[in-house]
Amino acid sequence: MQSKHVSLSPANLLFPLALVLFEFAVYIANDMVQPAMLQVTREFMVNTSWVPTSMTAFLIGGAVLPWLTGPLSDRIGRRPVLLFGVAYFVLACLASYLVHSIESFIALRVLQGMGLCFINAVGYAAVQEAFEETAAVKVTALMANVALIAPLVGPLAGAALVEIAPWRSCFLVIAAMSFIALLGLIWKMPETVKPSHDKLPLSQMGRDYLRLFSQRRFVLSALCIPLLALPLMGWIALSPVLLVQDLGMSTLQYGMMQLPVFGGLIAGNFALVLLADRWPLGRSVFVGMGPIVSGLLLMLAGVLFAAEPVWLMVAGMSLMSFGEGLSFGVLYRFALMSSPVAKGTVSASMSMLSMAGYALGIEIFRLAYMLGGMAGFAACSVLTALLFVQLARSTVPQAMAERAAPADYLPPELQTQNS
Repeated sequence: MQSKHVSLSPANLLFPLALVLFEFAVYIANDMVQPAMLQVTREFMVNTSWVPTSMTAFLIGGAVLPWLTGPLSDRIGRRPVLLFGVAYFVLACLASYLVHSIESFIALRVLQGMGLCFINAVGYAAVQEAFEETAAVKVTALMANVALIAPLVGPLAGAALVEIAPWRSCFLVIAAMSFIALLGLIWKMPETVKPSHDKLPLSQMGRDYLRLFSQRRFVLSALCIPLLALPLMGWIALSPVLLVQDLGMSTLQYGMMQLPVFGGLIAGNFALVLLADRWPLGRSVFVGMGPIVSGLLLMLAGVLFAAEPVWLMVAGMSLMSFGEGLSFGVLYRFALMSSPVAKGTVSASMSMLSMAGYALGIEIFRLAYMLGGMAGFAACSVLTALLFVQLARSTVPQAMAERAAPADYLPPELQTQNS
């Protein structure tokens, strides 16, 4: 174990960099594969309704193991659990050469999605423990920028790769990146908890989880994260169908349309890094609500009224993603620190809530699209954003007040709640 880092330097950023390379590889296992899904459905001779199911299965996998990986890392240490998880993910990617039906492919996607269980429940907990609060928020935002290259370049790289190589080659590239991340983590990952040699009884784990999920503040704080991210997750899952099938774009054009969307997310994260020392933690969440809601309303208006809706759709999603970038790092920290329970367990619970929320939410987005087309997708995005705003306005002020945030940084109607 070591003391927490107060400031950022190249030396103490090597561990987060190795972790984010693994995170990048896991995320690109979704974003790079989505444009290849049309080729996958053709090979297995099924219809395109299976396209978003690949992402749903991947996210279900991300909700399977955090209940164990988080508490296990509290007991035996973050380092051995994370190193095992990276090695497992490498093997799961290579296993794509063994599948020969859509059913076995979807099952493998669940196994690959388990790689997510080690990022949030173990890796991010270690980062939060290795840095002081403001530095941890900055590192989270910087890591998000690197990880966001996955949805930025993933569709482009996937679309380009499947033009010249079989879709399974995507997983070979991902496995190679994950192996490099494994070497970096072996080299630079510190141990941030004191390992215990005591047994980890399931009854104790159950009591910890019951205690945590009975805390209303934690549950509401954690639910802010999937509600914030779902419109963008729905876009990632359905944009191959929206842009390629409905609007007739090529796969490369589809990939180019992702650049401004994820560029907005990167810009929002950089803005958070720059403002973290100037604003009290939490203010950026309220500022981000404006572009989130207005951007999704712009997308809905484009779908309903524009002759060529793609430009307003992309502009609206870009605004929304900028607001998400301003908010995510702060909301993650607030949720993690909202309970005194061991942080591996808290982080695991957050991961399970998020992955389950994403999986359920994407299925709701899919049903909205099937029932209402592009308008159904856009309307579902707006409703999700409004739910996020309502929930965040009830949880963020308390976290700000605990950190002695000046009252005048809150919206006027919320100042009276914290006076």
